[in-house]
Amino acid sequence: EVQLVESGGGLVQPGGSLRLSCTASGFPFSRSGMSWLRQAPGKGLEWVSGITSDGRTTYADSMKGRFSMSRDNAKNTVYLQMNSLKPEDTGVYYCAAQGVRGQGTQVTVSS
Repeated sequence: EVQLVESGGGLVQPGGSLRLSCTASGFPFSRSGMSWLRQAPGKGLEWVSGITSDGRTTYADSMKGRFSMSRDNAKNTVYLQMNSLKPEDTGVYYCAAQGVRGQGTQVTVSS
């Protein structure tokens, strides 16, 4: 069974930083691409970033230069480093793989 567990969300002021983590199990992590998605209040699901099995990353335009995704295959974990956060980055952040997404972690950017 694929399981994805996110952590690291919280309340941060505009301009601040957070690092999200997602620990995976139940599938061959090192050979799998991973994604981060988010859902802002009252809006649909939005793709944030992706990482291939060999570590190549891609980002949505609004996150380029501010967000950085990485992976640690020894820990079956992907990370999302988020810098220069804006109020519009508020939402629930999910990691996804193998057609499954986790339960999400809340990120709130507010002064």
